[in-house]
Amino acid sequence: MTPSTASPAVDDSDVATIEVWLAKVQQLFNSFDPSPFLEKDLDRDAEEYIVGTADEFSPHRPLRLVVHLPAHQWPAASEFDLEKAIRNYFAYRLEETRRTMRSHFREGRAALTIGVVFLVVCMTVRQLAFVVPPGTAARIVQEGLLILGWVAMWRPLQVMLYDWWPIRNRARLYARLAVMPVEVRTMREA
Repeated sequence: MTPSTASPAVDDSDVATIEVWLAKVQQLFNSFDPSPFLEKDLDRDAEEYIVGTADEFSPHRPLRLVVHLPAHQWPAASEFDLEKAIRNYFAYRLEETRRTMRSHFREGRAALTIGVVFLVVCMTVRQLAFVVPPGTAARIVQEGLLILGWVAMWRPLQVMLYDWWPIRNRARLYARLAVMPVEVRTMREA
């Protein structure tokens, strides 16, 4: 695949079209993957190009993939169900991303639990520090415990409030790619 010659185009029906030019069908798939054709992984460069191009379009526009092949590759392309293979791959990536999201929230809940317990311990020790005769050292310990407790909450809050957005957006993109139609066209050979 030559990404430098491929460019996204949009047709009149407001469908975002991703176009890929190949010399042969096998360029689209990972040659080291021993799986049957319909379960093969996409080539890393092909996947990056398709996902990157799809990500540039509005998330509300439907997508379409057009694969351009030389005329002599048409028989090989017709042997394979490219649409099903590509959809299977992105459906797999969608499930993988959903598993990542579940794992992310599981780790976030554990971090939040640890952070809250640590904060409670810091606040309790801080309250106990108030019974010590007031002085500069006691005040430093009290404020240090307060800051330490809240700093311990930083990462759990970041995980639970912000870090999951990119994962969710990637899952939404894979969901769109898993249902996009794939069209194979022959191109004229020079």
